[in-house]
Order: sequence, then C-alpha cells, then structure tokens
Amino acid sequence: MIRMKWTKRLTGLFLSVAVFTLFWLGTSLQAANAAEAVQPNLQLAVKSAILVEASTGKILYSNNPDIALPPASMTKMMTEYLVLEALKQKKITWDEKVPVSEYAFYIAKMSDSAGVYLNLGEEFTVQELYKAMAIASANDATVLLAEKVGGSEANFVAMMNKKAQELGMKTAFFATASGLPANELGPYSPKGIDKDNVMSARDAAILARALITDFPEALEYSKIPRLTFREGTENPLKKANYNWMLPGLPNEYAGVDGLKTGYTDQAKYCFTGTAIRDGIRLISVVMGTESETKRFVETQKLLDYGFSNFKLTKVQEKDSAIKGFETAPVKKGVELSVPAVAENDIQLVSKIGEEKNYQPTVTFNDLTAPIKKGQVIGQVVYQAKGITDEYLRPEDAQKSGYNLVAAQDVEEASWIRLLFRSIFEFISNMLGGK
Repeated sequence: MIRMKWTKRLTGLFLSVAVFTLFWLGTSLQAANAAEAVQPNLQLAVKSAILVEASTGKILYSNNPDIALPPASMTKMMTEYLVLEALKQKKITWDEKVPVSEYAFYIAKMSDSAGVYLNLGEEFTVQELYKAMAIASANDATVLLAEKVGGSEANFVAMMNKKAQELGMKTAFFATASGLPANELGPYSPKGIDKDNVMSARDAAILARALITDFPEALEYSKIPRLTFREGTENPLKKANYNWMLPGLPNEYAGVDGLKTGYTDQAKYCFTGTAIRDGIRLISVVMGTESETKRFVETQKLLDYGFSNFKLTKVQEKDSAIKGFETAPVKKGVELSVPAVAENDIQLVSKIGEEKNYQPTVTFNDLTAPIKKGQVIGQVVYQAKGITDEYLRPEDAQKSGYNLVAAQDVEEASWIRLLFRSIFEFISNMLGGK
C-alpha cells in the first residue's frame, strides 16, 4: 500500500517536471523566434559584424559585435584620428616636412608589408604621408607619422590607448600604430607588452564614427581611389586604394567614401566601411572574412540591408513646437509659461514604415524666471512601443533626445505681482474648496 502511494507520488512528480520542461522549451523557442524576427539572418561569412547609423550611433544590425579580434590595418583609423587631432591643435602642419627614420625605413624593407618604400635621406610632408596611410595603407608612412606626433611609437601607442578609453572603446588595445603584429617588428618590437592589437566590431564602429564626426576631412582622403606617391619626381609610385568599393575599383558600391581595410594572418580580411545615400550615412564593420573580395561582398550585404530597410525622417522642423507640448511652466515669471520649440531639426532613424510608431516624450526642466530666448528648457525623445533601440555606447542612447528651447524671453515678476498672484491663488483655492 505504501509502495503504491510512493509510486503515485513519483509519477505525479515526473509529470510535473515534464510539463515544466515543455513549457520552458516552448518559451525559449518563442524567445528565439522573436529574436530572429527582430534581426534578419544575412548569412554573413564573418567572425563579427556591425551596422550603424552614423549621426545617432544607432545599431541596425550586429553579429558577435563585442568579441575582441585582431583589427590589422583598421588600427590606422586611430592613428588617423590622432594625426588630425594634432593638426587641429597646431602641434604639426600639413606642409611640415618629415625626414624618413631608421624605423620607417626598416618597415619599408619588410617584404610583406604594405608601404610606399620610404628611403633614408628622403623627406615628405605630413599630408603626403597621411595620404599614403589613408589610401595605400602604408605601414612605413604610418610609423613615421606616429613618431612625428608622439616622439616615438611607444609614446604614440600610449596616446592611442588613452584615446580609446576616452571614446568609450571597451575591448580595444593597441600595441602598434600600424596594425602590424608586434612580434613581426624585429628590433623595433614594443618592449614590455605581452598583448597585441585587438578591437571588437563595436569598437571599430565607435572609432570610425568619432573619426568622421570629429574630423570629416578624413573622408576627403579615404574616398580617393588611387594614389600617386612621389608625384612629379623621376620615380612616381602609383597605388590603388585597398578599399575596392570606391568608384572605378573592382567592388564599386554607390555612396561608399571610406574607410579602412585590414589584413594579417591572424586577423584575416577586415573592413570598416561607410557610405551615404539619400541623406543617411551608414558605418559597417566586418572582421575575419576569408578573402580580399569576401570582405566587400559581406559589407555589401550589410549596406544593402541598411539602405533598403531604414530611413532618416525629419519629424520636426527647427523652431517648431511639439504638438501637445507647446509651452513649459515657469515659476516667478511675468508669464506663467514659455513657448517651447525644437532647437534644431529633429530626424528619426527607423525601419521604413515604422516611423509613425514613434511618439514624442517631453521632459521640461524645472524653470524659474528669468528665461532667455534660446535657453534649453527641456528635451524630447521619440520612442516606439515594443521597440528597444540599441546604440553603440550608453552615452549615445542618452544623446538620442533633442533639446527644446525657449521661443521668447520671460522676465522675472516683481514682488508686488508675485504677492497679488499669491493672494489670487489663495482666494481661488478657498472658493474652489467650498
């Protein structure tokens, strides 16, 4: 009798476990299906990838975006950033001549290193070297610029890692300015470093976005399809841009104007690209593809998806009021409120057809007169129910809102006006309470 009771209890327990397991599996499958519905399967043959809208940092697609991988010559985007920053700070000038160093000459002699074959005794302007780096991915020109800006490559690499932290790059680490593996630099291999260059696809996109946002002139160089180095001399060197998606090159793609390729045995073939169409700029990153052409084929899949499925829509004109949020309350002012308008045009990145799902949420600051025309008095964020937008960095999400400003001045009320206003409000409240 006791045995039968235990048998029944065990049977009930097994049935409960089975029901729970089936429920859990069903829920998991539903979640997986929902995730697949949100993000399409682009069948990318990559180790990692990401697609971003440039003006907002909004992520449109990602595949293993946070895996730290060797970036090869995509490292040069950071070198470009620091060179352009030094130019902006007037630490160097475009026409400043730089003599070829022993280190740059050593790199130039490496048989498997991209370069412009710098020779001892030669000197070139910063601009000539920058072009060689940005267009021909010249490692010799890159290390020469690093030495010029940092005093030595070691100092420059320290600057690179500091800037990576400032930009919010979480996985990036730099050991060389060129992207060449540290252990391949012979007598110039960095001392005391046991790691090599690594960077995630997300970090590459953060860096690319910072580069073209802070220094848009970078695109004026990255979009050049072909370079003639030592132009006007007896020995000009002609090289095509390694970015074959530029006009006139094998994988030409309309709108592409950057940014940086990369290859080493460890990294395989990588590419950080950017393109603009119909007013929307996209940044794409693919890492770990298997051939020189494949990195552009996979990039095209990303860009095709982005341009076919997303749009940039102007939802509010500059100096116009948000419907339903036309005024903000003001304390101690001659007027009790101030007209609120958009500080700038407000543009929304959304999937085509979903832009109407986004509605404004307005938050006004706690305002006390006096208020000046043009003063920031609040913020508007556009959100869609059931849609969670993802951004490159937390600060990009925080900046996804737009400022609202006062459309006119509001003067501070006199004490007499405030006194009578208080008396009136007191009487109104008394009467309203009866």
